[in-house]
Amino acid sequence: MGKVLIIGAGGVANVVVHKCCQNPEVFEEICIASRTKSKCDGMKALLDGGKTKITTAQIDADDTEALIKLIKAYQPDMVINVALPYQDLTIMDACLATGVHYLDTANYEPLDIPKFEYKWQWAYREKFEKAGLTAILGSGFDPGVTGVFSAYAMKHYFDEIHTIDILDANAGDHGYPFATNFNPEINIREITAKGRYWEQGEWVETEPLEIKRVYNFPQIGDKDMYLLYHEELESLAQNIKGLKKIRFFMTFSEKYITHLNVLENVGMTSIKPIMYEGMEIQPLQFLKAVLPDPASLGPRTKGKTNIGCIFTGIKDGQPKTYYVYNVCDHEACFAEVGSQAISYTTGVPAMIGAKLLLEGKWKKPGVYNVEEMDPDPFMEELNKQDLPWVEDFNPTLVD
Repeated sequence: MGKVLIIGAGGVANVVVHKCCQNPEVFEEICIASRTKSKCDGMKALLDGGKTKITTAQIDADDTEALIKLIKAYQPDMVINVALPYQDLTIMDACLATGVHYLDTANYEPLDIPKFEYKWQWAYREKFEKAGLTAILGSGFDPGVTGVFSAYAMKHYFDEIHTIDILDANAGDHGYPFATNFNPEINIREITAKGRYWEQGEWVETEPLEIKRVYNFPQIGDKDMYLLYHEELESLAQNIKGLKKIRFFMTFSEKYITHLNVLENVGMTSIKPIMYEGMEIQPLQFLKAVLPDPASLGPRTKGKTNIGCIFTGIKDGQPKTYYVYNVCDHEACFAEVGSQAISYTTGVPAMIGAKLLLEGKWKKPGVYNVEEMDPDPFMEELNKQDLPWVEDFNPTLVD
């Protein structure tokens, strides 16, 4: 049915490649492309011999002309972008120039500004529409599945959704004193930024990690969670009509927060370049180089993740609450695809979004966040593709 170019060769890309190969009736051919071709070749070696034809290529995703050349040579139906969020726009430009559909898992972030928002990608709406191409933004878990959960809740259980709390808990233990479960640069930029939530039509800003709650998560128990700003808040605040308040919480251990505070206090989380022995270096990029590679955490990580959304609102004039979530086991993910649950919960939804686009179920000209699409086929695929969801109609609410 389809031919897909996958850009990126990290933990998430590894999951996407594995899951595409598990669905060969849709993904007949894939090309894995990255700056480091040897990583792509490693994935190919693991999965070659199946029904999906795999090729590899070397690409610098910052180079639009090189991307255009690769896309023209390979002639895919779509590009799955699981490279760095700094590269979203160059890849979107290349897709427009070559007439190819686009999907990513995280919104654009300028390299030199610790700020992520959708305005840069939403500016492409008219271009993609006029070209008759589909661009799906944020088809990971959060953003991604959390948006699909929201659309599903709105479609099936509510006349009005008034509040959404997105809760992201990771109870995995990798045994290191301090390590990040995905790209350290992206992860630490997110956590050290000011928090924000949306209430009554306005953004309310908080200091980094200022708001803390303890929540009892199904299957993993009580965890400290902190209010962060996360990109899906921006799109959901626009796309879920009648919404009065939306927040995002992520869990961190006391040990993690202590390490982060020390690193921040000594300037290691800064993205402002400094001079060191005649060379200009960025402290955060140096920190990334000395921290464990997230891809190396898979064999060491035990425990589970729990990511979901709690909704309050009205149905048939009556107050209603609804909680929908997924629990994912790190060791089970590693046994299946060689990556831990953080990569798995992002990579599987990326494959599902691409599958629905190729099947025509999520195909319409323009640029869309996932909650703007029909949630039902995606929810069905989550259960089929090993990310099953659980519903609770009487959850504990977050104060």
